[in-house]
Amino acid sequence: MTNDNYTGVTTGTVATACSLAALEAILDSADIACVKVETPKKTLDIIIDECKKVSDVKAYAVAHKNPYNDPDVTVDLAIVSTVELFDSAEGEDDVIITGGEGVGKITKPGLQIPVGDYAINPVPRRMIVENLRDKLPDGKAVKVTISIPEGEKIAKKTMNPKLGIIGGISVLGTTGIARSMSSEAYKNSIVTQLDVALASNVGNLVFVPGNIGEKLALKRLDITKEQIVQTGNYAGFMFEEAEKRGIKKFTYFGHMGKLIKIAGGLFNTKHAVADGRREIMVCHAALCGVGYDDLKRLFDSKTTDDMMDILNELKVSVEVSNSIADAIKERCKQRFDLDLNVILVDMEGNYLNDNMDDCTKK
Repeated sequence: MTNDNYTGVTTGTVATACSLAALEAILDSADIACVKVETPKKTLDIIIDECKKVSDVKAYAVAHKNPYNDPDVTVDLAIVSTVELFDSAEGEDDVIITGGEGVGKITKPGLQIPVGDYAINPVPRRMIVENLRDKLPDGKAVKVTISIPEGEKIAKKTMNPKLGIIGGISVLGTTGIARSMSSEAYKNSIVTQLDVALASNVGNLVFVPGNIGEKLALKRLDITKEQIVQTGNYAGFMFEEAEKRGIKKFTYFGHMGKLIKIAGGLFNTKHAVADGRREIMVCHAALCGVGYDDLKRLFDSKTTDDMMDILNELKVSVEVSNSIADAIKERCKQRFDLDLNVILVDMEGNYLNDNMDDCTKK
């Protein structure tokens, strides 16, 4: 498929390969083991796991995404395309694409595909059409049905349920090639939350780092799931995208251990990228008058929860938390045109700062 461990292929490329193999099986009456797929970037050889002609006008093919060095939930997932050949009618499309088992359906506006249609994105659709059209006999058309048998189960590990894509995963890809450890695909998936919220006229958005933040926000704030936007580790990216879309005011809610990094100007909160939690905490504790011995205790602590225990003991936890929340707001104002309401919590969802807007609290 690809020539190293650092690139793979997209679900859209595999779906195209299966569609092409199934069509070739109908036309050539042969099982196909490998096909050449034209992607927006280059031609790829894609291995087909299974290909079978089931009638004179119908065949299916199965392939999967080979593993590559990336935490992709769709790796090793079987993708199936069933192709049916029929007489074309004037004025109708010669390649009709639809979804089957395990391919999600769009239920909310704001995505690239209309509400009610299957979540097969524009580039994969175009790849299927362009790869199949030239092989069609004169006067013939095809119906292509993409299925992903494990798609509904895998979808629970993706953003699809949050985006209103129900019943399965999406068939994605913009270049046909998936790059190892690339943040691009993940960023593309999380930013669509903003488009869905805007298209649905959802206001009073609450940005959270991830699933834990979402659960705690729903527990402590008077909001619905539709108001929550997960940033993952890409807080800076999501704030920038919000600003571009005219979203200038929202609540930033989450555990102190994640949000504190923003106070130090670390807008990518992934631990492996940068981690200044204890340094930031010690700085703000010192600004609030904590003495040297206790600052040393803070610096030697392993987690922000341990640090908060020490600050509670010293009766300065709220003061320090307020200082950190103010620093988060100031850092964001320096970089974006945003007015943030910052809410810092512990793992139980208990509020740590009190310099916040009360309008979202239960």
